[in-house]
Amino acid sequence: MLVLERAADARARGARVRARLSGYGASADAHHATAPDPEGRGAERAIRTALRDAGVAPDEVDHVNAHGTSTPLNDLTEARVLKRVLGTRPVVTSSKGVTGHSLGAAGAIEAALTVLALEQGIVPPTANLDSVDPAIEVDIVAKAPRALPIGVALSNSFGFGGQNAVLVFTAA
Repeated sequence: MLVLERAADARARGARVRARLSGYGASADAHHATAPDPEGRGAERAIRTALRDAGVAPDEVDHVNAHGTSTPLNDLTEARVLKRVLGTRPVVTSSKGVTGHSLGAAGAIEAALTVLALEQGIVPPTANLDSVDPAIEVDIVAKAPRALPIGVALSNSFGFGGQNAVLVFTAA
């Protein structure tokens, strides 16, 4: 899905660098086989670890490609974690409304889409989102793409069994 290599190696071969993978965070909360921890403790730990690894402050994040499974528990929990860690500044989208949940491949697909959003400065809308739960207090992109400069973007992947991984991408 993505070619990861050292910047010097990419320059040496004349590669087009689309973004930089600047940080990574992971956690395992083992709350339930399929349901997220309602407090989002593992997801929050992964986000904070990724930001720390990247040397990025929460208020520097412009865009989040959310795990966003379109389930009430997952989406509300993730939105609360995002607001708690990042505030309401970053714009949020989820691609599963277009791709479906591809299980083990979801993170790779979403990382590639996050890189494209960062590179092109266009956040795609969350497909098929007609109304947002009023309890969700983050800026969700819906109905139409949103153009904005993106310097820092997160790609969240929260898997079965409480496996959480977050990537921080920065502009190349």
